[in-house]
Amino acid sequence: MVKGLGVSMSRACRVVGQHRSTQRETRQGRQGEDALTKAITRLAEQYGRYGYRRITALLNAEGWVVNVKRVYRIWRREGLRVPMKQPRRGRLWLADGSCVRLRPMHPNHVWSYDFVQDRTLDGKPFRMLVVIDEHTRECLAIEVDRKLNSQRVLDTLADPFVTHGPPEPIRSDNGPEFIATELRDWLGRLNVKTLFIEPGSPWENGYCETFNSRLKDER
Repeated sequence: MVKGLGVSMSRACRVVGQHRSTQRETRQGRQGEDALTKAITRLAEQYGRYGYRRITALLNAEGWVVNVKRVYRIWRREGLRVPMKQPRRGRLWLADGSCVRLRPMHPNHVWSYDFVQDRTLDGKPFRMLVVIDEHTRECLAIEVDRKLNSQRVLDTLADPFVTHGPPEPIRSDNGPEFIATELRDWLGRLNVKTLFIEPGSPWENGYCETFNSRLKDER
């Protein structure tokens, strides 16, 4: 009608007493927006320490075709956020690189190992023994069982020792499995020094603690 009479939309709306917005098409949301929002929220609840970039990767793995920008827009709109990180502690390396604070200088220099404990769906506990190279951050071995004693620790170390060669020192806490005489004698015969962190100071084994934390997030 506006084109046929040759008048502007604003004039025609004034004549008929309508607002100009009534003559415009209603903006439609992007297809699948609600489903995508639910998927993002579900993954954010499941992986509470993941940011929008890692959530995007999980979505793509599930079959969604979506880019980081779109996920970020929904992430901000829904008020999602990653918990604040704890402030970093100062480095604990000694000037001469000695004691438990020896800093890894090259691959296969310093390894560390530790236990991660969790529960299966039936509520029963299990343990994971994790061995990492502190310089490359590579996980060299993961052993999983309900119970892991010092002999299982020795057996778990044997394979990466053969594959990569033994490290110069290996770092751990003072757990009974790690200070067992049999294990320490075996390491001594291979000229592998043992670095034990101070009791109650898990940050001194920070590389392994960081890996273990991510392992539990992604289990």
